[in-house]
Amino acid sequence: MTKVFLYARKSTDEEDRQVLSLESQLRELHEFAKKESLSIIQEFIESKTAKVPGRPIFNQMMAQLEHGNVEGILAWHPDRLARNSVDGGQLIYLLDTGKLQTLKFPNFWFDNTPQGKFMLNIAFGQSKYYVDNLRENILRGIRQKLHRGEFPGKPPLGYTNEPKLRTIVLDQEKATFVRQMFEAYSTGGHTLQSLRNLTITWGLKTHFNKPIARSKIREVLSNPFFTGQFYHKGELYQGSHEPIISKALFDQVQSILHNRKKPNQKRKHHFALLGLLTCAECECAITAERQKGHHYYRCTKKRGKCNQPFVREEKLAEYLRQIVAQVALPTEWREPIFNQLDIWRQEEVQNYQSAKNNFDAQLNELDLKLERLLDIHLDGAITRDEYTRRKEKHLKEKLAIQDKLTKLADQGSVWLEPARSLLHVGFAARELERDENLESLAGFFKNVGSNLRLADRAPSLAWKKPWSILCEKINFYKAFLLVEPKINFQPDSLISWSIFVEFSRFSGWWRRRDSNPRPKRFKKKALQV
Repeated sequence: MTKVFLYARKSTDEEDRQVLSLESQLRELHEFAKKESLSIIQEFIESKTAKVPGRPIFNQMMAQLEHGNVEGILAWHPDRLARNSVDGGQLIYLLDTGKLQTLKFPNFWFDNTPQGKFMLNIAFGQSKYYVDNLRENILRGIRQKLHRGEFPGKPPLGYTNEPKLRTIVLDQEKATFVRQMFEAYSTGGHTLQSLRNLTITWGLKTHFNKPIARSKIREVLSNPFFTGQFYHKGELYQGSHEPIISKALFDQVQSILHNRKKPNQKRKHHFALLGLLTCAECECAITAERQKGHHYYRCTKKRGKCNQPFVREEKLAEYLRQIVAQVALPTEWREPIFNQLDIWRQEEVQNYQSAKNNFDAQLNELDLKLERLLDIHLDGAITRDEYTRRKEKHLKEKLAIQDKLTKLADQGSVWLEPARSLLHVGFAARELERDENLESLAGFFKNVGSNLRLADRAPSLAWKKPWSILCEKINFYKAFLLVEPKINFQPDSLISWSIFVEFSRFSGWWRRRDSNPRPKRFKKKALQV
């Protein structure tokens, strides 16, 4: 009986793909071995593609062929042995040197003659051509998907694949959680770990039905896919999927992520408020140390003598919470404020048509620029790198205009949504007064204040706009209530206008200084108050 090695292979190592491939090969090969009186010395079974050299089990079999007394190989088809020129050439070379006497296939004839080796070489060539052609067809399909704005892969958290239409659609429940993740982190009051803990309380699960890992939180927050764009091989594309968040919110989160990038420093103790303050007397940094189980903050005194004393972390946190109270909006204001914002949105959404036409014209102009840019690139007038750079610039401009258009259609005014977002932070500040998480407290101050100083164990800061306006108006309103305690809060009064309009007007999310968002109807009411 002819002694042979049995070799069976499938193209992927994933258990749920080509499950029956190996089973059917082995059954057919054992039946063929009985029929042809072949003695199977050893079986080599592998789950790996043959389009490139380097299969470990195949190489192990070839090494045994060179040093053993086996006469041939039994396989289902030549394409199971090789789909690349290196492995195919190695088999033919072993046939030429006599170390391999024969190859047996149930559905392919082979005889160790010049004609047989010629036909075997053609079979290997056809197998390689099949792989190469399949690759080109797949790449062509990917290029077509990119042209249509479809992401050629598994979508991130918040989206799911629609199997019938082969598109990407929103997972409504998870998309809501993803939006809340961006909104929560944009306040500056969360770290990546605290945000992960928050998602666990929400019950957010990944595609694999597991809680989202901390390492994936930054990946989610840095992914432009949620704004309607995506990167593929370093090139930016405009997606056809529905965005979850606005470009403005995404940019705000990127700014916070960038500012928090610091080199990893191994510390024996963790000081939550370190790096937040400077000394008011000598302007040196404030350092921290642990003594008798407590954390203390003091001036580094690197510029000479300084008379500022140390302060314990608990006392410093208490002072910081008192400062937070200056901009914390009262809870009873939440319902009337947001009800009034809803009323203004309904009134002003009807007046957006002229601005919409202008945005549509800009979008059409950008589409024409992209088409002309592609024609210039195909003609060879510009390089691939120059084409990619200009295309990315136009696509970012297009996304910015589309973002403005979406806000205009949904809200009717460019200042209402920033006001709503910032007011959410104002109401969330009330929770920071009672929050024991000092990292959230430090993150809030880094986002809303500047020039934080420590003098006589007490911190002070300069509020950034619009927080300085909010602090001033809230204190004015509280003092006004001391004089007239029976006055009820009215959301359309001058005081509410100061909070709504000026608060959003100087926000970092809205920088259209050539526009005045103040509603005209407040002029008379301001005089009445």
